[in-house]
Amino acid sequence: MTDAVPLVVLFDLDDTLFAHRTAVAEGIVRHMQLTGGVFSTAEPAAAITLWNSLEEEHYHSYLAGRLDFQGQRRARARDFAAAHGVELGEADAGAWFDAYFDHYQDSWSLHSDAMPCLDALEQAGVRLGLITNGDLAFQQRKLQVTGLESRFEQVVASGSVGVAKPDPAIFRLACDLFGVAPASAVYVGDRLRTDAIGAAAAGLTGVWLDRHGAPEAALAASPYAESADAEEVASLGVIRVTSLLELPAVLGLPDSSESH
Repeated sequence: MTDAVPLVVLFDLDDTLFAHRTAVAEGIVRHMQLTGGVFSTAEPAAAITLWNSLEEEHYHSYLAGRLDFQGQRRARARDFAAAHGVELGEADAGAWFDAYFDHYQDSWSLHSDAMPCLDALEQAGVRLGLITNGDLAFQQRKLQVTGLESRFEQVVASGSVGVAKPDPAIFRLACDLFGVAPASAVYVGDRLRTDAIGAAAAGLTGVWLDRHGAPEAALAASPYAESADAEEVASLGVIRVTSLLELPAVLGLPDSSESH
């Protein structure tokens, strides 16, 4: 539990509030089924794993400036198709991704604990913000579709500010926009190193949303722990929760699950 109720709570978007992985899995399976041929006969679980790994690889190339936003999408489609014995040129790769993306968008939703958590924080007078690695327009579209657009006082996207998590600068920029010191802010995200450790290293209270429930003694076992050092977690005071419904109580507020 934190020593005092924070003035500001900042959130990650994808897989923290927004059910990104669920939408990705549903979208790629549906796209493969409708595309037919070798894609329709591929094993769904293996295809989802491959698509997720390619997203990690090429999206980080975008964040590092090696690919532009559309380029990382085409690269993802091209490599996925190649793994199934299909060659795609640039234009075809773009069209392939666009078709997948329609199915991905059809599956957009929030995690069930997102709105109750935000409601509880707002009712307690906590100011809310968002820090996300990605393209601002794209991330704002997710907020609009899922009803989150009006919930945040500030939305900071790496694509607009030129620096990405876990760089301390993006966390401190968000605090500056709210006019608060990092020590008065909390950051909540599903990635241990990128989100929670990155925020804590910048002076905020870092909260790791571990929906997979990795044991405390085996943090690196989580697919989102990214081989983080448990000693670093302890020294920075990173807080671990397995649901956003735990967050209000952790921050010294009433447990949102009591009213839902």
